[in-house]
Amino acid sequence: MKNLAINGGAKTIEKDFAWPIFDETDVQAVADIVQSGKWGNPDCAGEVAALEKNFAAYCGTKYALTCVNGSVALRLALIACGVKPGDEVIVPPYTFIATASIVIESNCVPVFVDIDPRTYNLDASKIEAAITPRTKAIIPVHFAGQACEMDEIMAIAKKHGVRVIEDACHGHGAEYKGKKLGSVGDVGCFSFQSSKNLTSGEGGMIITNDEELYQMMNSLRNVGRVEGGAWYEHHYAGCNYRITQLQAVLLSTQLTRLEEQTRRRHENGTYLNGLLEKIDGITPLTRGLGETLHSYHIYIFKYDRSKFNGLSKVEFSRMLAAEGVPCFMGYPEPLYKQPLFQKKNFMCYALPETVDYTQVKCPVTEKACYEEAVWIFQNTMLGTREDMNLFAAAIRKIQQAVVGN
Repeated sequence: MKNLAINGGAKTIEKDFAWPIFDETDVQAVADIVQSGKWGNPDCAGEVAALEKNFAAYCGTKYALTCVNGSVALRLALIACGVKPGDEVIVPPYTFIATASIVIESNCVPVFVDIDPRTYNLDASKIEAAITPRTKAIIPVHFAGQACEMDEIMAIAKKHGVRVIEDACHGHGAEYKGKKLGSVGDVGCFSFQSSKNLTSGEGGMIITNDEELYQMMNSLRNVGRVEGGAWYEHHYAGCNYRITQLQAVLLSTQLTRLEEQTRRRHENGTYLNGLLEKIDGITPLTRGLGETLHSYHIYIFKYDRSKFNGLSKVEFSRMLAAEGVPCFMGYPEPLYKQPLFQKKNFMCYALPETVDYTQVKCPVTEKACYEEAVWIFQNTMLGTREDMNLFAAAIRKIQQAVVGN
């Protein structure tokens, strides 16, 4: 094992995968706003309105509205969809904490439904069994940029009269059966946080085709004002969730690159799948379940330690990172295992005392967290085919070193 980089050997790949990607166009666009002195966005107009119009057109929806981040986007969508204190919202346990914590913030009850072992997305076949008379919404997360099985989810939602809020915070530019993610459900939510495929450091976006939902969310993100109302006239319990002109103009320049970047990620991910599926003990996540364009915000594969002489996933991930592959072992545990849920540190009043997350068990999610899932970061998917070849070579190098053949 002396040849492994973690033990002082040569790295398989010597490359800095830059992120974010920008050029003088971005710098000049921001400089122009700085020099104009019009940095704020009190009217949700100017560069902000232009970005919203262009983003809606890109996603094929009637409406788009910006807000401060993806978490707030989800919360505004939930409130606009009419949830009341104590209502239940179905969420996956393999996602960032915000998908579930915003449900708590809205005084509603997160109901965890396990993920599909093929995709690590919300398992559509398990949703209906979790629906009760208190269920008001489903939040499918297009995890890592892989589209959920939206036809099945929408059919279940229609049957039971519940709303569908797409968490597309990993899904910028990706598609389900030719439709941009976020445009299939009642509402779609995006994040522009610094690691995201489309970024301005922070920020969020909500898209919808429903005018009533749009008007409510538009009011909530702008301290309860309504279109046509007076400046100091407030109709709803909203807050200032607006972004700035600086963020908007930066996102506008970045948006012009998104389609090409997404297609490059899709092609590299598809190519890498072909390489890794030939390595014993490495299994790429399943494709072909409706996604027509995968944004690969994360490239995920399943790791089988039995094919690596019992090497733990943690140690394997460290070895792979040392070889120059920007990677991570993924979430260390399901959301319901977080102290927030185990100790019920909710700081809200509407969750029934009977809610007990210590009894929740989602076997597929637990296996992904504890044993299987390894992530490669999104900026690497903008690399070359030779980079993909080297990623696969790094894994083979580790396997050969630990197995000894």
